[in-house]
Amino acid sequence: MTASQADDSELAAGGLRLRIDGAVATITLARPERRNAMTPSTWRGLAAIGASLPPDVRVVVLRGAGPSFCAGIDLRLFTPEGVPGEEPVASAADPDFEQHVAGYQAGYLWLRNPDIVSIAAVHGHAIGAGFQLALACDLRILADDAQFCMKEPALGLVPDLTGTKPLVDIVGLSRAIELCLTARMVSAAEAVLLRLAELVVPAAELDDAVRDLVGALLATDAAAARATKALLAHASGATLAEQAAAERQAQARLLRSRLADG
Repeated sequence: MTASQADDSELAAGGLRLRIDGAVATITLARPERRNAMTPSTWRGLAAIGASLPPDVRVVVLRGAGPSFCAGIDLRLFTPEGVPGEEPVASAADPDFEQHVAGYQAGYLWLRNPDIVSIAAVHGHAIGAGFQLALACDLRILADDAQFCMKEPALGLVPDLTGTKPLVDIVGLSRAIELCLTARMVSAAEAVLLRLAELVVPAAELDDAVRDLVGALLATDAAAARATKALLAHASGATLAEQAAAERQAQARLLRSRLADG
């Protein structure tokens, strides 16, 4: 099953493809000639997918066509010529600038939804906005040629596509400062050491590794999976006592819902 024809037009404008096979949605960044560089249409398309995802989808896989996962924002957006057929990025002179950025961020935020597990299947470069897209996902599987880079500070910008919190949560404040302010490349091997990847495999085995993980995730009871993901997401900001209470409440809701369903 593919997206509807109307959706296909919107997604194509953002260089995106969507395929839904039962409980699995696969989003492909599909502008390989630009190494899947992103534009505002890309972010709007991602947000539209998140807003319209069928309720029976449990796993979302993000991947890139061609030699790279995503080279980040299309730098032509910062030139007078811009990107053909694409609106410019929001200007800070616009009083609604922050609202525009919030709209871009919406393309990333839904990937943390407890109703799904999101997986970034990364090969080649994941730069800037592409690195932040991988960070927005729950899990990251990398090909051994993958490289991460938080490029924004080197371009005179800050990372503003929801990437700073997961980066600090995963690698710690000091390492996050070092990665962002040097804008250096992080290899797949280092990404595992920094806990930025759950698994690194040879590039030829990336599809099989993703397929195996998706199968394992779908083998878990759907209601229990949703409740557990929400519980784990709550844990980092909770005290032990608060988390213990949250566990009790989550278990009660889960089991009572099953009793109500007979």
